[in-house]
Amino acid sequence: MDNQNIRTILVVFTFTHNQLVLLLDALMNDNKRVTHTTYEFRHQIRQLSYFRMIHSSDLVCRESTRMDKRTFSILCHLLRTIVGLTSTEIVDVEEMVAMFLHILAHDVKSRVIQRDFVQSGEIVFHHFNLVLLVVLRLHDELLKKLQLNCLGALDGTYIKVNVPQTDRPRYRTRKGKVATNILGVCDTKGDFVFVLAGWEGSATDSRILRDAIARPNGLHVPQAGNASGTAKEYFNMKHYAARNVIKRAFRLLKGRWAIIRGKSYYPVQIQCRTILACCLLHNLINHKMTNVDFVDDVDEEDSTYATIGGDDIQFVKNSNEWTQWRDNLAT
Repeated sequence: MDNQNIRTILVVFTFTHNQLVLLLDALMNDNKRVTHTTYEFRHQIRQLSYFRMIHSSDLVCRESTRMDKRTFSILCHLLRTIVGLTSTEIVDVEEMVAMFLHILAHDVKSRVIQRDFVQSGEIVFHHFNLVLLVVLRLHDELLKKLQLNCLGALDGTYIKVNVPQTDRPRYRTRKGKVATNILGVCDTKGDFVFVLAGWEGSATDSRILRDAIARPNGLHVPQAGNASGTAKEYFNMKHYAARNVIKRAFRLLKGRWAIIRGKSYYPVQIQCRTILACCLLHNLINHKMTNVDFVDDVDEEDSTYATIGGDDIQFVKNSNEWTQWRDNLAT
């Protein structure tokens, strides 16, 4: 934002402040119904609200969008230059992105955004879906590339979804919650390098992993060298360290974005896109911000014990197939 825009916003702020004082004085001294405000006045209030939320301080910006002002500007720049997102006569790019991030960060309904940003429900709905799609188009820019012969840490986690009544048995987890089972892979720094969303909560991790490996552009498992000891010992040592990394990555992801902690208001297709967008924004924050740890209290539910068809597993047979796969990975 250049100096001319800042001066314009400050002028609008001063004018709007005076108008609000006059309006408050009228309300306190006259019980008559206040007449309908003009479009220009509502636009000035909207600019004032947006300016205070994004540009007042890094603390306020992080509380609203989970990003500081610099990272927020970088995201808007990427959306403009790489994806081609442009402002409209009603909403500029910064306000679109701010509304989108505020919904992800606080899991608020449309009427809350209408009140905070002084916009109609139709505009909020349209621009949320618009920014969601363009953020996903930053896939190549924000998703980390796997290094040579380095897989990273992978695990699954549950995220609650909203599905029709007829589909709920397939999405019901062992603990009775309706959720989707997400497969995530991250590097040693906690940046996501692969995310597979959309599988039902009743699906096991091994089934989702098979699907991820079998896809044409899916997960590629490299061959790693065995430094010392047996293949089993080496695998267990690396698995223990990697599990801590992926658990922390999921905890940070859910701590930042409240929309993937509670039950979603959106259909499962939109929710899966939202999960992918949260992972991309997670990587951006890790790269561009300092002091990025922002974790609310998260009840992390492990998907390790997911079952198929809602029945608990009482007996597990030994699988030579996966034992051999593990040994090949470690040797």
